[in-house]
Amino acid sequence: MPDLDIESGIKQSFMRDIKSFVLRSGRTTEAQKRSWEKLSPFFCIPFSESLLDFTRVFGNSNPLTVEIGFGMGIATAQIAAANPQINYLGIEVFRAGVGRLLWEIESGNLQNVRIIEHDAVEVLSKMIPPSSVAAFHIFFPDPWPKKKHQKRRLIKRPFTGLLTEKLKARGYIYAVSDWEDYALRALAELSATPGLRNNFDGFAPAQAWRPRTKFEEKGLLKGHRVRELYFVKD
Repeated sequence: MPDLDIESGIKQSFMRDIKSFVLRSGRTTEAQKRSWEKLSPFFCIPFSESLLDFTRVFGNSNPLTVEIGFGMGIATAQIAAANPQINYLGIEVFRAGVGRLLWEIESGNLQNVRIIEHDAVEVLSKMIPPSSVAAFHIFFPDPWPKKKHQKRRLIKRPFTGLLTEKLKARGYIYAVSDWEDYALRALAELSATPGLRNNFDGFAPAQAWRPRTKFEEKGLLKGHRVRELYFVKD
C-alpha cells in the first residue's frame, strides 16, 4: 500500500496541473466593464487560501449551490431569481461573463448570488469547506474535442472526488453536455467516484427548471443531443 502522504501529494500535484480553460482575449463590452467596476466590490469574493464562512458571506444559513463556469450567467440569474431560499456561488474566469452576471444581479435585485473570478479547481481546494455545498451545477463545460486536449476536461477524477468531498450528504452534482463523447466519459468518471450514486439509470431526464441557454440552442441547431447527469452523494 502506498504511503498516504505520498498518495496525497500525487493527488494534489495532479489537481494543480488541471486547467480546464485557456484565457482568451474575448471582448468585454462597456456595459460589462461598468458593471464589474461598480458591483464587484459587493458581489465578488476575492480568491484567497482561507476557507469561506458562507453564513457570513450571505448573511444567512440557506443551502448553497455552486455553479462552475457560468458563462454569461443569464441562466444562473434566472435560477437564483426563482429560488430566493437558496444561495448561489458562481465560479468563472472570464471577465465578460462576470460583468454580465453582475448586471443581471443588479437588474433583478438578486441578494442570493456571489461570484469568485478564479480557477474552479483552486477555489474548491482552498476556499470551500468540506461538506458545505448542497449542489454543484456544471452546464456545458468546454468539451475539448481534440484528443490531445482531453486531459483538460473538467469532469473527471480526481476532480469528481474533490466535488464529492465538498458536498453535503444527499447533495447532488448536476452536469449537462451536448458532446456525446464527453458526456459518456463524464458518466463513467462520476460512476467510478466513491461516495456518489447515479440518481437515474444512465443519463438523467431533462430537468424542467434549468433554463435553456444560447450556447445550448446553438448546439441543438448543429444537431447535438443534450445529455444530463445527476449524481447524489450517499
